Amino acid sequence: MDQSTLIQAITQQKQEINVSVTLKQESQRFTTLLFNVLFDRGTDAEKALVELEALFLKIRDLACPEIKGAPCKRWEDFTQIIPDLFGSLKKDAMAIYNNDPAARSIEEVYLAYPGFFAIAIYRMAREFFVLGLPLIPRLMTEYAHQLTGIDIHPGAQIGSSFFIDHGTGVVIGETAEIHDNVKIYQGVTLGALKVKKQLQNIKRHPTIQKNVVIYANASILGGDTIIGAYSVIGGNTWLTESVAKNSIVLHTQDTQIITKSHKSDEQNDN
Repeated sequence: MDQSTLIQAITQQKQEINVSVTLKQESQRFTTLLFNVLFDRGTDAEKALVELEALFLKIRDLACPEIKGAPCKRWEDFTQIIPDLFGSLKKDAMAIYNNDPAARSIEEVYLAYPGFFAIAIYRMAREFFVLGLPLIPRLMTEYAHQLTGIDIHPGAQIGSSFFIDHGTGVVIGETAEIHDNVKIYQGVTLGALKVKKQLQNIKRHPTIQKNVVIYANASILGGDTIIGAYSVIGGNTWLTESVAKNSIVLHTQDTQIITKSHKSDEQNDN
């Protein structure tokens, strides 16, 4: 294929889709700067807010020059929730510090814990989701996913003092509801029982009530599944139905440990 034909094919392809890599890149830059302005003492808040507003306007206009004829949201619509956002994130950080014996300081949580970073970006993105801005919330949480291995959809509803320990492989779906003081560990999936496009506007993901602990690699599926308050869900558990308040759910399996005799070891050596 000669170059002119190739360029024509590429141009035609671009006419059929409307993707801006700049939107993705600038959304990531906005996300990083917003995190730093909240938690980095060395970031000048006044200067950063000026830059954040310019970035906000840029990504807003890239994502939605209009939303069905209505004007896009203003920077002021977002900034008014920042104090509450910061207060909510402090509760998340304290939940991690108070529950993890490995956490030596709150500064360590802010700087070194992927669970906190993912929760922080989720809560920021959630505000954009509530404002009705398209694409930007997903780009923000996917950026956190890329960096931490934790995938939280900005549509999920998560209460206060949320604790994700370790975090790698955690998946929280769009319609999941998580109440206050919930703790989850690596590999946990709060997912859909069925994946069909026709279910787009249906609650597909579970509800986790307050003070529940979900241990590593548990999968809880289905929009009708409710995990009652104060329950403990053991590691590797697979749940597709509700459990009552104060339940303990365990995955059991037979494990056999066979000790070889010294004689068979000698035979193998020979």
